[in-house]
Amino acid sequence: MDWQKELDELRRREELAERLGGPERVKRQHDGGRYTIRERIAKLVDPGTFHELGKIAGRAAYDERNDLEDFTPSNFVFGRAKVDGRAVIVGGDDFTVRGGSADATIKGKHNMCERMANELRLPLIRLVEGSGGGGSVKTIETTGRANVPAVDGWEMVVNNMGAIPRVALGLGSVAGLGAAHLAAAHYSVMIKDKSALFIAGPPVVERLGASPGSSKRFPTTSASRTRCVRSSTPSWTGARSSRSRASTAARSSRASRGSMAGPWR
Repeated sequence: MDWQKELDELRRREELAERLGGPERVKRQHDGGRYTIRERIAKLVDPGTFHELGKIAGRAAYDERNDLEDFTPSNFVFGRAKVDGRAVIVGGDDFTVRGGSADATIKGKHNMCERMANELRLPLIRLVEGSGGGGSVKTIETTGRANVPAVDGWEMVVNNMGAIPRVALGLGSVAGLGAAHLAAAHYSVMIKDKSALFIAGPPVVERLGASPGSSKRFPTTSASRTRCVRSSTPSWTGARSSRSRASTAARSSRASRGSMAGPWR
């Protein structure tokens, strides 16, 4: 039996997954001074070491002959790689597909990423740029609580905090479940003048009693410097290029807060 046709179709779908959210959204990401998730992983890990899992997971559209017409990949990319020669698990949000929203993702990929790192006892590096998943204000009003920590898979994150080194990089707007991932790490990083970490947006902050006009100061109140100085959530903030700091964090099992930097964008 010849499987060449099936193999060719698999390769085609992998090529479609490489497009991420499409040329227009990739351009928007670059115009904002940020790399795509695949570019970030390529710059982080040792060349040729990234082995991706679930690459063709996503949403597909078929014609009347059941031939693939279009494909939108999942907005989460993960796999096994090496950083400075050491094996790690790395996973990150794709902001070009639904803004990296956890509500629009395939949760099984996130859970598999956490489980794989736990079972293989490998350091986990999460590249975070997205929101959602933690529950909205409406969720709190109707149920009395947010989705975290009861959200499916969060128990794996908690278990990993006590089992493996867990590193998180906030690489843009980080909210909701993404903010929880950044906080639930032994080392965390934000980018100077590009990262923002928040639970809810400015209108919600004002609604809860903040001073009028605070929403206009949103870039300041949620910026990396504010988070480092006032809340100590990120361990380090900056724009300096140094991939070795990431590997240092990956080597430090059960570490407390530390310092990192990198070419993250």
